[in-house]
Amino acid sequence: MALDWCDGSPAEALARRSFDLHAELAQRIDDEWGYRRLDTLGVVTSARRDVGFYRKLAAPDWLAGDAAVHARLGTAETTAQVNPAAFTGAVMRAALAAGARLTIGTVTGLVQGADGAVQGVMVDGQEIAGDAVVIAMGPWSALASQWLPLPAVYGLKGHSLVFRYAPTPVPHALFVELETEAGTLASPEVFPRPDGTTYVCGLSSEAPLPVDPAAVVPDEGGAARLRAMTAQFAPALGGAEVLAEQACYRPVAEDGLPLIGAVPGARVPMWRRATLCGDAERPGYGRGGRGVDRRRSGQDRGPRALRSGTARAARGGCRAGGGLAPKSHQSRDLPGSCECHAR
Repeated sequence: MALDWCDGSPAEALARRSFDLHAELAQRIDDEWGYRRLDTLGVVTSARRDVGFYRKLAAPDWLAGDAAVHARLGTAETTAQVNPAAFTGAVMRAALAAGARLTIGTVTGLVQGADGAVQGVMVDGQEIAGDAVVIAMGPWSALASQWLPLPAVYGLKGHSLVFRYAPTPVPHALFVELETEAGTLASPEVFPRPDGTTYVCGLSSEAPLPVDPAAVVPDEGGAARLRAMTAQFAPALGGAEVLAEQACYRPVAEDGLPLIGAVPGARVPMWRRATLCGDAERPGYGRGGRGVDRRRSGQDRGPRALRSGTARAARGGCRAGGGLAPKSHQSRDLPGSCECHAR
């Protein structure tokens, strides 16, 4: 999570409110979800050439000697992290303790009044009434377009690894621009966690979104490629034990901004609201994490040499396949990436 990376964009107020709210919840809810503040660094590395001239800051000891830190993207005052799955579980437990009810099932339709106003949902044949219906199924929100005129939501596939590794002496989140021996460019992201593990994500692909989330699987060879990339800039991390290999789809709207607000064209009275919430923070995604647009106003965006052409696509403009059928469009890599637990 970042306090100010969306400043100057339409998501500025949302990102700042999100950053403050996560800090507030960490104080209010007596549970553990890996929340902490930490510094965030921009790193560049290449298997083909010396990138030492990009070096502006000393690199953490656990990085390879030829990896260059080109920018401090955030400090403990402006960047923080959570474990997405643990956060979701903790907030749900807090809601249940406060009187909420959790129903797990399949939504088969909306309940609408004579005037067309949304009054609830049908879950496995049972009507559940409500003053508000929130559609928050990540890229699978597109399935609700059979009932409502929803904006397009696509799925951007990504891969991740969880290593048994704890950087010492101080953890840093990393946003890496990496050039392989073959000349391809990638943008892995690294998030050491308080529980002694380190989460690494990257390798976006255009694989079509399966209708059943349980059918989401890593691309063949994806885990091995991501591990090899990790070893290139952090040999000890890349050689550590892998605890989990994961794939997920994070939701991406046509313009890359989060979809939050009344559904256009939906017939709802003023005291009711049907809302579409598409996560902008990769960050979750499947059931993923939170994050914000990495474009920053007035800050160094990284080495110019690695940001021409495909480098921009690798770090901030991945070509997304998605929806329930492939569709190529510009999207953004978003910090906090996905940690999927498909169901």
